[in-house]
Amino acid sequence: MSILFFDCFAGISGDMTLAALIDLGVPVRYLKQELKKLPLQGYSMQIHTEERMGVSGKKVTVKLAAAHHHRTLSDIQRMLNRSVLDTTVKDHSLHIFSRIAQAEAEVHHTTPDAVHFHEVGAVDSIIDIVGTAIAMQYLGIQTCSSTPLPLGRGFVTCHHGTLPLPAPATVLLLKGIPVYDAGIEGELVTPTGAAIISHYVQRFDGMPAMTIRACGYGVGHRTLPDRPNMLRLMLGDASEAFTTDEVVVLETNIDDMNPEYAGYVMERLLAAGALDVMFVPAYMKKNRPGIVLSVICAEHTRQKMLHILFQETTTAGVRSCRMQRSVLPRREEVVMTRFGAIQVKVITGPDGERIVPEFEACRRAAQHHNVPLRDVYTAVVVSGKQTISPAKKKP
Repeated sequence: MSILFFDCFAGISGDMTLAALIDLGVPVRYLKQELKKLPLQGYSMQIHTEERMGVSGKKVTVKLAAAHHHRTLSDIQRMLNRSVLDTTVKDHSLHIFSRIAQAEAEVHHTTPDAVHFHEVGAVDSIIDIVGTAIAMQYLGIQTCSSTPLPLGRGFVTCHHGTLPLPAPATVLLLKGIPVYDAGIEGELVTPTGAAIISHYVQRFDGMPAMTIRACGYGVGHRTLPDRPNMLRLMLGDASEAFTTDEVVVLETNIDDMNPEYAGYVMERLLAAGALDVMFVPAYMKKNRPGIVLSVICAEHTRQKMLHILFQETTTAGVRSCRMQRSVLPRREEVVMTRFGAIQVKVITGPDGERIVPEFEACRRAAQHHNVPLRDVYTAVVVSGKQTISPAKKKP
C-alpha cells in the first residue's frame, strides 16, 4: 500500500504541497497538461529549484497576466464541473473548496454560498488545490499520515483587515488535529494548507512503519529564522501487511422512529460516504424496543453524517468518538466468468491474496442467467485465482 507522509516541520501551504509533490516525481509537463483542462486563463506557472539552509527543493510560483476577480464557491464548482478533469480529481478539489467555504462562513457568520473567495478564490489557490488533487492521483496515494502541525503567532493582513495567527478559518479547519506552538512569528499553516491536509490525512501521530521510495521538498515563499521553510513529503510502502488509520464513530439510540425509515437512512449515509452503517436491536427506557444506530466515517465527512442523522431520524443527540482501525490493502479488479464480467475486491493479507466478489454484481448475473447465486460466486473465485496475478496492482 502506497503511503504519503507529511513532515510539516515548518508548516504547510498550498504552494508548498504542490511543489513537494512535483519534487517527489510528478512530471511538470503532465501537471500543466491536466491543469489546462480547467476553464481558467490568464496565468502562468513557474517551477524552479531553490535552497533553504542548504536543502534544495521545488518552488511553485503562479503569475497572473491581469488582475483577477474574486469567486464564490458556486463559481468554483461550475468551473470544475465544466472541466474535463478526472472525476476523482474534481471530487477531491470540490471537497477541499467546500471545507474552506464552510470555515470562512462560520468565521463571518454567513453561509458557504455567500462567501467570496478572496485569497482562496485567487488563481494561485485554485492551481494549488486542483494541482494537488491531480498529483495525488498520479502518484496513486492510498493513505496519508502526518506529524502534528506547528502553528505560528502574530498577525496577518488580508482582505478583511488584520487578523490574529493562526487565521480564524485555519483554526476551524484544524479542528480535531493535533497542533503545537512553534514559537515563530508569522503564518506557518495557511487556510489552503489546512484544508488540503485535513482532507487527505487520516493520522497525525508521526511517521508510520514504511519503506521509503522517494522524498520531495516544497519551498515556501518566506525565510524562517530557525529552520528551512519547506514541506517534506515521503512516499513509501507499508512495512506491515496492514495499515492503521483513524475513523470517527457516530452513535445514537432511537426508540420512536418508524422502522420503515431505517433502510432509507442507511442508504443516504452510505451514499454520502459513510464507511459502514449498523443497526443493533436494543431495549430502551420503559422497555421500548429500539435500535442503536452506528456510523463509521472519516473525519472530513463527520458534519455531513450528523446532518443526515438529524435530518432523517428522530434523534435529538449523537455521540461521537475517534477510533483507530487496522486495514488490509485492497484493490478493485474485474474477473471474466461464464456469467460475464464481475467486479471483485482483491484483499492482501499476511498469507496472500483473497478474492471477494461484489454482491450486487453477482446478484445481477444470477438473475440474468437464472442460476443460483452461489454458482456465480464459485465461478468468480475460480476464475479470479486463475487470472489475477499478485503482481498485478494499480500504481
